[in-house]
Amino acid sequence: MLFFTQCFGAVLDLIHLRFQHYKAKRVFSAAGQLVCVVNPTHSLKYAPSRCAAVQASTEQGILPPCHHHEAVHDPQLVPCTCPLFSCPWEGHLEVVVSHLRQTHRINILQGAEIVFLATDMHLPAPTDWIIMHSCLGHQFLLVLRKQEKYEGHPQFFATMMLIGTPTQADNFTYRLELNRNQRRLKWEATPRSILECVDSVISDGDCLVLNTSLAQLFSDNGSLAIGIAITTSKVHSSEAEM
Repeated sequence: MLFFTQCFGAVLDLIHLRFQHYKAKRVFSAAGQLVCVVNPTHSLKYAPSRCAAVQASTEQGILPPCHHHEAVHDPQLVPCTCPLFSCPWEGHLEVVVSHLRQTHRINILQGAEIVFLATDMHLPAPTDWIIMHSCLGHQFLLVLRKQEKYEGHPQFFATMMLIGTPTQADNFTYRLELNRNQRRLKWEATPRSILECVDSVISDGDCLVLNTSLAQLFSDNGSLAIGIAITTSKVHSSEAEM
């Protein structure tokens, strides 16, 4: 009986996981899309990233410490770009992906089109859902954040960042799509470079923004499915043809 109970429990867990994937795939008509179930990263005490701190100090007329030690500061070093973590790591752009995977355990999916299934949307802000997307020879960081821009009014912000330079980011276009209950919402834009800081992108509102009621219209039992597609820009494509 004990063996039967354990096996039966494992089968139920497997069925539940498969059902989650099936629901996400059912939302989108395109066949063969990869589905990634993303669990939230929640912090009771939000620690702003260092790029946000540098931006704030600059606006107040206070130079960051690295400006006083230009002789020893390497301008090619990039701070940790993972949101919701106060991480002291610095490294070159080429090793950002390995740092995010090894230190912060962020999953990575490959493919031009994937489905990002964020669970537990009801958790209090601030909460992040993060995944890396490998496509067209580059890596992108998708960040979905639940944050209060005004006290008592949480909003959801979704953006795609290229782990590369701003010049490289201009060569791509990303599309985020929500589709449920005969409603469809699309956001299409050029990804921002990871060097520009996720916090500043969200503060500027240059991303997909959902209030709580709108997010509930597209959610299913506390989960939000976002279709992601990345293409090369028309300018880049024409240059390649020439």
